[in-house]
Amino acid sequence: MNSSAMSSAPRVSRATAVWSFVGLVLLTINLRAAITGVSPVLGDLRDALGLSGVQVSVLTTLPVLCLGAFASLAPVIARRLGTEVAIAGSLVLITLGIVVRIVPVRPALFFGTILAGAGIAMGNVLMPAVIKRVFPDRLGSLTGLAMMLMAASGAVAAGLAVPLDDAGGWRLALAVWAVPSLIAALVWGPLALRGRRQAPVPATAPPTAVPKDEGSLLRSSVAWYVSVFMGLASLMFYVLLSWLPEIMRDAGYAPATAGMMVSTMLIVGIPLGFFVPVFAARLRDQRGVVAAVAVTMVVGIGGLLLAPAAGWVWVLTLGLGTGSAFPLAYTLLSLRSPSPSAAARLSGMAQTGGYILAGFGPLAVGVLHSATGGWDVSLVLLLALVVPELVFGLLAARPGFVRLGPARPEGRFEQPIEREDLAAPESARAR
Repeated sequence: MNSSAMSSAPRVSRATAVWSFVGLVLLTINLRAAITGVSPVLGDLRDALGLSGVQVSVLTTLPVLCLGAFASLAPVIARRLGTEVAIAGSLVLITLGIVVRIVPVRPALFFGTILAGAGIAMGNVLMPAVIKRVFPDRLGSLTGLAMMLMAASGAVAAGLAVPLDDAGGWRLALAVWAVPSLIAALVWGPLALRGRRQAPVPATAPPTAVPKDEGSLLRSSVAWYVSVFMGLASLMFYVLLSWLPEIMRDAGYAPATAGMMVSTMLIVGIPLGFFVPVFAARLRDQRGVVAAVAVTMVVGIGGLLLAPAAGWVWVLTLGLGTGSAFPLAYTLLSLRSPSPSAAARLSGMAQTGGYILAGFGPLAVGVLHSATGGWDVSLVLLLALVVPELVFGLLAARPGFVRLGPARPEGRFEQPIEREDLAAPESARAR
């Protein structure tokens, strides 16, 4: 397979590319804000709606579980209706979910959260397919931009939640994010109409130009490597996001300081969200990056376990590790896919399992903490999980594509390729 095969879809016009870029930017800034803006106002939500402790726990876990539960639907909807239609629909779901959950009754809060989570799940899955099809020679830079914008919008939503709550109550703090999602849906509307009119593959395309998108990805070892790596990277992130404040408070830090530590960890990840995909896409394989992430996580988690007094050092280290792992996993969704359709399917498979695993991770760590009365066992468990994250990451980072069909015998790696098959212009600049 050569680089022309990678971009066998008809070239889009410059105007369409610019419009798609704007749509991509607007999509990415709506894939975290509706989630991260809730936690800072949980106290007001609990008081206003009379939520129990169990209901608060369900509310915080529900968005992550929705990201996994609905991810597998996105490729199916995209194949039936078109990728642009599916993305426009996902943004409509996010908008409706945000509006529904500000109705001051408990069922609306949970139902709206499910709607918004479903929309975010679909957008997460389909974004790599859009990048691969419309911008095949900019996989690294645009994936990096998307990761950076997702992280930044999530941080902004968390930071503005309390000031908005103070200014107009929890309903204003949640409702404000319906505005950017509605704007994004309106931008994707013309793209959806164009996508419905456009044939998926021109009749003049050579028969070998588009890989055969048949068969199950469940038979692809590479798909499983990428999925497990993404799942473990997501689990690490959400466990630390959920429990790092409590870990640092129990280590003797003031509550405000512990909260600042989490914010710092997230802020460190913002520039990494851009630079890691750009750097990874320029490499022939990404095993060195996986190894560096694993070392960073071991140092950070081990530091929390053995020397919590140096907490700021370990928080910065964990910011480097978590801020690199997920963008790397997301980049592999495109780099290991031979076509935009395959990227959507691999993204759906990886994010379904990954987010479900990530959703139960914080719960499991919380149960261990309750059972043991401390954090040592939980931190040792996280250290142990770095090992499979490293192993599956190294396997996923080898150059090659997922195989869309029956797996090759004897566990051979699937469709080895030369580096120029992946984002050739970026790779050429790196040489």
